[in-house]
Amino acid sequence: MSGPIYVITDPGAPLDLATQARAAALGGAAWVQLRDKTASDADLLALARQLLPEMRALGARLVINDRVEVAIAAGAEGLHIGQGDGDVQAIRAQIGPDMILGLSIETLDQARALPPGVDYIGAGPLRATATKPDAAAPIGFDGLAQITRAVSVPCYAIGGLGLADIPALKAAGVAGMAVVSAVTRAPDPQAATQALLQEWRL
Repeated sequence: MSGPIYVITDPGAPLDLATQARAAALGGAAWVQLRDKTASDADLLALARQLLPEMRALGARLVINDRVEVAIAAGAEGLHIGQGDGDVQAIRAQIGPDMILGLSIETLDQARALPPGVDYIGAGPLRATATKPDAAAPIGFDGLAQITRAVSVPCYAIGGLGLADIPALKAAGVAGMAVVSAVTRAPDPQAATQALLQEWRL
């Protein structure tokens, strides 16, 4: 799999989604997830097609949140789905063997029942976060470590994470961290991404 910093776009942040994505990739994010729950498929597809060559040129993988048809039509590198977004194996069959498939995991039971076809998981929320008000109960670092041990695929922690969490995240055994506000609402999103990457590499 790719590097440790995974940035998710936020339509509520000051900068538009394309600018957020570029800043994250320029800062060294290995993954940039295009997430906008309210955008139309057509608008999201147009944005994905615009960003895909830029992300590739900067060494980042573009992941589409939830929208299976958009991910396929755009030729995105990845698709990330939640627990309520459909049958994982049916979605894997739909996107084919080459697209990276991520799945949100909220509990240890979900981790233990991880279906085949998933390439990585997003585990959390680690703590409550304002960017996803409908999120599940926070799992904390102990819960994160248990989930990480229960799966055989890379685990990316998510949920209110920042620079100060990196030592504890690494101790929990995760492959990396997925962030929203720590980058998208920072005064300088590119510098914020660089700082996360530098801290992770220490």
